[in-house]
Amino acid sequence: MMENPTWHKIHPDFQLNKASYSVGGLEKFADELVEEGQDFQRSIGEFLLDWTSQESTVQVQTSGSTGKPKTIVLKKEHMVNSALATGEYFRLKPEQRALLCLPCTGIAGKMMLVRAMVLGLHLDMVEPSSSPLKDTDNIYDFVAMVPLQVQNSIHQMDRVGQIIIGGAPVDSNLRNELSKLPVGAYETYGMTETITHIAVKKMDGKKVNPFETLPDVSVSQDDRGCLVIDAPKISDSNIITNDVVELINKNQFLWLGRHDSIINSGGIKLIPEKIEQKLSTLIEPRFFVTGLPDDRLGEKLVLVMECGPMNEAGLLKAIKALEGISKYEVPKQVYFMKSFVETSTRKVDRKKTLEQIG
Repeated sequence: MMENPTWHKIHPDFQLNKASYSVGGLEKFADELVEEGQDFQRSIGEFLLDWTSQESTVQVQTSGSTGKPKTIVLKKEHMVNSALATGEYFRLKPEQRALLCLPCTGIAGKMMLVRAMVLGLHLDMVEPSSSPLKDTDNIYDFVAMVPLQVQNSIHQMDRVGQIIIGGAPVDSNLRNELSKLPVGAYETYGMTETITHIAVKKMDGKKVNPFETLPDVSVSQDDRGCLVIDAPKISDSNIITNDVVELINKNQFLWLGRHDSIINSGGIKLIPEKIEQKLSTLIEPRFFVTGLPDDRLGEKLVLVMECGPMNEAGLLKAIKALEGISKYEVPKQVYFMKSFVETSTRKVDRKKTLEQIG
């Protein structure tokens, strides 16, 4: 008789909302979530049914934050390996408490469930929101959030042992706030194709640390200066990214920005993410910079902010005075928007947000 596959071996210490489950019991619970649950619970139930099925793969939708959303196929064996690597890096132990507060429609939410089932964590699930710790009084050993959730939960962060932050870069203000707290806070690098993070960096005040790869992962660069990932336990082939990096060694790198988001303004190449990192010391609301068509420059650099109208001239003057910013990195124009458009996984959808500027 064939041995059960890895994903049919749920850790005996695994709990979901304080209840223990066998594979059969988990399938029954998942059915109930799909039939009777709220939207966020239905997506959890649907994934659990996918996970406990005899299929060796699952289909996962990419977020669409850096391009058109697409469906990719991931091996469950690779997802188990990813969970084990995270457990090893963060020294997670059975019966430690974790929180699922990300949508299970994306890979980040799905992997919190996989980590709990593989490592024997006690997982609480709450409805994804911008302030998830408000919905629970519990203390957690391990949590995953996007930066907006972290910012809104900063005063409850004393209830968290370790937190991984992904989905968007962490700005210098949030990094500085986290470094003053007892929580172990880590920014992650990864994507759906890498089954969430393959590298992490610890928050360390204003100092920018390099990303450090997880066990059994090494990195290199292609001729564009973009990151190439060699992770045989989570991918059958090397993953070539569009992320421009400064390579330190095969296990460390600095992320500079997206190759496909580089702005060519009058022959000067600008990396939006580098500019945003500099502006984050000055600007509090959510924002991003991008290039818009311009007759003279080809593309002009603009700043888009999620807030009501303010003194644009005064803001641009303050930006010009920022230390380390060049004259080319000062936006030519500022747009103020009441709210940004978000993807289903709560990332800012820059393309759709720009469409609303008109």
